[in-house]
Amino acid sequence: MTARTDPGNGTAPVRHRVGRFLRHNSLGLFFLVTFLIALVGQTVAGRAEFNNQLVADGLAPAGFAAYLTSSDFAVDVTENWQSEYLQFFLYIFGTVWLLQHGSPESKELHKAGPESDRDQLVGRHARPDSPRWAAHTDWRGLLYSRSLGLVMGSVFLLSWLTQSVTGVAAYNEQQLRQLQAPTSWPEYLSSADFWSRTLQNWQSELLAVASMAVLSIYLRQRGSPESKPVGASHSATGVEG
Repeated sequence: MTARTDPGNGTAPVRHRVGRFLRHNSLGLFFLVTFLIALVGQTVAGRAEFNNQLVADGLAPAGFAAYLTSSDFAVDVTENWQSEYLQFFLYIFGTVWLLQHGSPESKELHKAGPESDRDQLVGRHARPDSPRWAAHTDWRGLLYSRSLGLVMGSVFLLSWLTQSVTGVAAYNEQQLRQLQAPTSWPEYLSSADFWSRTLQNWQSELLAVASMAVLSIYLRQRGSPESKPVGASHSATGVEG
């Protein structure tokens, strides 16, 4: 007699794997989804603002496709991206050497610097489950040991470059609508428009990092690795909950 199979049995492992994937990656997925929602919201609001300006200048409003490929949209997006990646770049490299007594955002006070090979599990101290390049003592190990900061710095520079290129295009479009002469890219790099866009984002990101480093000395968030344990001393440094 042939055994009957339950067609639902095969779906249980799939649901389990999907559920485990979502749980294990919920932090990254949450911020990716909220990023996409915010980007869509910016597209809708940005297009409305863009069209208001076009109508005020006596021009026809732009559709979504035209707005998404416009320099105005590109410069608004990249000016935010470059400031965010600058924040992470400075934070990653800065926390190698700079300390904040009592903050979980800082290393312990005696660990300033790149630390020893033993502490970092590199070279002959690498473990079997260590990344492959961590065991190398040549350029591969040197590059991998700084790869996070280098990628963050590279994305920042690329975003800043893109902001400057799209920014001068958007600026010149506005100049032409007002029957004024366009400006060159080198001239735009020294313009008030470029630095106003840049610095207004930098100052907010730098203030946010400073606030997090200092406020986490005295304030707590139970269960968060960005906070010390609720009962930890204010003077405890480099301790995460």
